[in-house]
Amino acid sequence: MDLTEFSDIAPYTDEEASAALTRVSNHPNTKWVSKFIFPDKPEGFLGELLRSIHTVDDFQGIVMNKAINWIVDTSMKEYTFEGFDKLKTMDRKYLAMSNHRDIILDPALTQITLQRFHLPETQICVGDNLLKVKSVELLLRSNRMIKVIRGISARELYLSSQLLSRYIRETITSGTASVWIAQRQGRTKDGLDTTEQGLLKMLDMSGKGDFVQNFMDLNIIPMSISYEYEPCDIMKARELLISRTQKYVKGETEDLESIMMGIKQYKGRVHLNVLDPLTEEEIKEAANCDKNDRYQLIRHVVDRRIIGGYKLWKTNYMAYDLVNGGKKYADQYTTEDLETFKSYIAQRLLMVEPSLNKHELKDIFLHIYSNPVLSKEQLTDGQ
Repeated sequence: MDLTEFSDIAPYTDEEASAALTRVSNHPNTKWVSKFIFPDKPEGFLGELLRSIHTVDDFQGIVMNKAINWIVDTSMKEYTFEGFDKLKTMDRKYLAMSNHRDIILDPALTQITLQRFHLPETQICVGDNLLKVKSVELLLRSNRMIKVIRGISARELYLSSQLLSRYIRETITSGTASVWIAQRQGRTKDGLDTTEQGLLKMLDMSGKGDFVQNFMDLNIIPMSISYEYEPCDIMKARELLISRTQKYVKGETEDLESIMMGIKQYKGRVHLNVLDPLTEEEIKEAANCDKNDRYQLIRHVVDRRIIGGYKLWKTNYMAYDLVNGGKKYADQYTTEDLETFKSYIAQRLLMVEPSLNKHELKDIFLHIYSNPVLSKEQLTDGQ
């Protein structure tokens, strides 16, 4: 696959990654990170390791796999997964389309689980807003990251989307690699996972066949990730509250802070579900609709898969009952569970500035946890 026209957005080659990791090895924070990931080694161990790595595969296998497993061990009670057997029997590359709750962990957990099944890892679409810190860009692009350009004019965005769509399609159809992409731009902040119609239009625009062929070529496989304790829950609630009365403007280091909070925050149980790929029949049914309706139908198919793949936790059921003032799901938790959850909420609410309306903030916070139950209910009711 000729990467010439995609050089600005494509993941680093082995040679580029080797040079980038050497630069990162000299960063002052590398010693600090090394102490966490390799606690039984000297503080300079990670730096030396990065300088010795010369391929992307080695970086993922030796460093990233160790780092993500460290996050699992230190911040999760349990990590489970299902559906990866579907990928073992697949004879072609695919587009993994996932709900998106944490900046780093959603795709990272996918990668380490693929490793466990001895399956090829995917390339990963990541917004360039995360690349403001050069060391982060060097690490991510050495980790099979595809750069998704944001914050540009409408005309530039259209051209950028064309380039990205072509790159994704060529990467998959050439058999080079599978690709992971979130179902929407940015993380879900309100607990309601929905696929952006614009994403589907973008993916279609690079195809040279008809609607059915264009989507069949991508081999879309929805994935669903469920966290017992939502990463960055209070930061998401804060942003939604402020957005009610004014345009929310991110702080200069806010994305990096979200990455670090997502890594360190206790997440309880986490479950990743690989779901059935979109079928030719489903795509053909969408093709029979009018121009915009066809994307809407594809969107609903992906949404139904992802919502159907949710693993609902006690936190979700408790939040639902607290929001609705009832005991519909009281059989899913104990009185002690509820008191512990209420205490957790109170502690999280103390983490933001006192000037914010705590009643509204708490309501938003609870909906982040309760909305997955609502989505499941609506799916069961056929909505």
